Amino acid sequence: MKKSFLILMLTVIVSVASCSFTTKVENGPDKDKLLIDLISYVLGKGHYDAKDINDDFSKEVFADYVDALDPLKRYFYQSDIDEFKKFEKLIDDEIRNKEIIFFNLTYNRLQQRMVEARSLYKEILETPFNFQKDENISTDYEKLPYAKNKKEMKNRWRLQLKFNALSSYYDKVEEQLDSVTANKNYERKTSMALEEEARELTRSSLKEYFEFADDLERKDWFTIYINSIVEEFDPHTYYFAPQDKDRFDIAMSGKLEGIGARLQKKNDNVKIIEIISGGPAWRGNKVEVGDLIMKVKQEDEEEPVSVVGMRLDDAVSLIKGPKGTKVSLTVKKVDGTTEIVDIVRDVVELEETYAKSSVVKKEDKTYGIVNLPKFYFNMQDYNQRNAAKDVKQEIIRLKEQDMDGLVIDLRDNGGGSLQTVVDIAGLFIEKGPIVQVKTKGESPEVLSDKDRNILWDGPLVILVNELSASASEILAAAMQDYKRAIIIGSKQTYGKGTVQNVMDLNRWMRSNDFGDLGALKLTTQKFYRVNGGSTQLEGVKSDVIVPDRYSYIDIGEKDQENPLPWDKIPAADYNTWDGYIDFEQTINNSKARMAENDQLKLINENAKWVRQKRDIDIYSLQYDKYKANIELNEKQAKRFDAINDYKTELSFESLPYEKELIKKDTILEEKRKRWHESLSQDVYVEEAISVLEDMKINNIRRSKNPLTLKN
Repeated sequence: MKKSFLILMLTVIVSVASCSFTTKVENGPDKDKLLIDLISYVLGKGHYDAKDINDDFSKEVFADYVDALDPLKRYFYQSDIDEFKKFEKLIDDEIRNKEIIFFNLTYNRLQQRMVEARSLYKEILETPFNFQKDENISTDYEKLPYAKNKKEMKNRWRLQLKFNALSSYYDKVEEQLDSVTANKNYERKTSMALEEEARELTRSSLKEYFEFADDLERKDWFTIYINSIVEEFDPHTYYFAPQDKDRFDIAMSGKLEGIGARLQKKNDNVKIIEIISGGPAWRGNKVEVGDLIMKVKQEDEEEPVSVVGMRLDDAVSLIKGPKGTKVSLTVKKVDGTTEIVDIVRDVVELEETYAKSSVVKKEDKTYGIVNLPKFYFNMQDYNQRNAAKDVKQEIIRLKEQDMDGLVIDLRDNGGGSLQTVVDIAGLFIEKGPIVQVKTKGESPEVLSDKDRNILWDGPLVILVNELSASASEILAAAMQDYKRAIIIGSKQTYGKGTVQNVMDLNRWMRSNDFGDLGALKLTTQKFYRVNGGSTQLEGVKSDVIVPDRYSYIDIGEKDQENPLPWDKIPAADYNTWDGYIDFEQTINNSKARMAENDQLKLINENAKWVRQKRDIDIYSLQYDKYKANIELNEKQAKRFDAINDYKTELSFESLPYEKELIKKDTILEEKRKRWHESLSQDVYVEEAISVLEDMKINNIRRSKNPLTLKN
């Protein structure tokens, strides 16, 4: 795969270089035009299934872009849309001609309409709402027409703000009833006072919303325009502005260099909302959640820089920095005092993105469960910490506890690195193909495990759901095709069978006066199971299908816009695992248990009910009807309370090495406590352990395998 992608990348680089991309275009230096020109060219040359940029393409971009700018139809008038429509079939021409007239028109008009909307909401919230008036609001914004005039627009805002305020008003009425019940001397507030408080909450919420909008710069809106173009190629092709690329790298590697705190913009202040366990801020113990960062001083600068009123992204850029450097923060503490705190930056590992494991006790047996949130890796250096290394280490530790069976939990795992999948799959088989990868115009490349060593040759179950995607589907599919594991979960997984590569746009510039151009995540390949079938759209069908909360909700690849089609290629050369006895009978036993499981029947009913409620898009703004609807929903929902009350007879505990860490880390202790409590209520994990009990290993085959690792 690396070779195929290298050829592709070199081809595109040479093509780009031959077209002389520089910072000069027809109308002079213009970063926006340069980005459009460069990205459209790279898409045409590098995308697996490049689309023709024509009038039909233009119409699709137009519709998606306008919807992205104003999804609730609270800014643009029908007259604006009519004016914009002149460009409906011209966006393709603008791309070719390196023009951004349409973007400039929509951007300037949106800024104008947002100023008008700010005045509108303030004016509307000056007048009390009448919650006795019988009127409705529709939340099916897609079918909602654009307002024809200011009167219609004002009424649209009024209904939306009334809907928001009604929710707060209902909560306040209920809170007051609870207070009166608890304290007979509680001084009740009038309905007028409660309405005013609810309106003030709505005003505060809108104020924060527009403050966030004020933080957005022209380049942020231009990113929306670019992505409206690139996402027409497929759902996973995406342009990353420079700071977005940084976030993507952090998400994939699970680590960053900084102080180890999550920040949030609150009014004009930068507020600490979480201290990351193990990070520099946590180790220093001088800042806490709720502190406000007022100023930032670098160690090589004399004066601190105020971050009050600064964009959050810009403030974060000042605060984070390379490992070993010092930053001084002027902090307004929760108690109101001000303090200067020195912090030496370090590599911060976001542990919740990494693999974690637990020992599961049932009767006289010990089982292991490894939860893998994503197939993470370092994009600059694969040899650093990655999912494969961590999973291997967790399995070694579980084997030291005399594990009798293993569950790999891939639920909600959206994917990541292909190489980590190959390495993880290789832990469970002697050797052989894991996945086939196809680049446009080339023969499929087979990625194989070539190491005959097996780390775990015992019973194996993999848990999946509708949100298990991409790399998760490769691992589940490979283990299913080899009959190495039994797959338990949703009817099918997400259905993402494409490969993306992130291309740094800066490396293709001969000269660049504009700074960082960002990166393009581009679909360059498709992957296929070893049996030749694609997971694209169809996903992986579980051996044992169990209902969950997503069962009746459209969330898969097939429900996205512009997905690539399903297809099939010849199967790779592989031999199924012959280490199990009664493999099919174990699956049938599990299906029979699941069919009779009352908890799963209740979960299925709940999933149907959730789907039914999602289809409702008309809500009453009359208080009594609004209240009656909530009470009806609560009454209907009560029958599903038993889902959360469910308890298994399984007990979970951390491995010895983690117990030592917990002694010094109360945050980690709380995280593991919550995870173990969740596992003890998990009917899917319970069934996975039952399947492990049923899976009989061919001990003759196992004992004759001299390459099985026993560490």
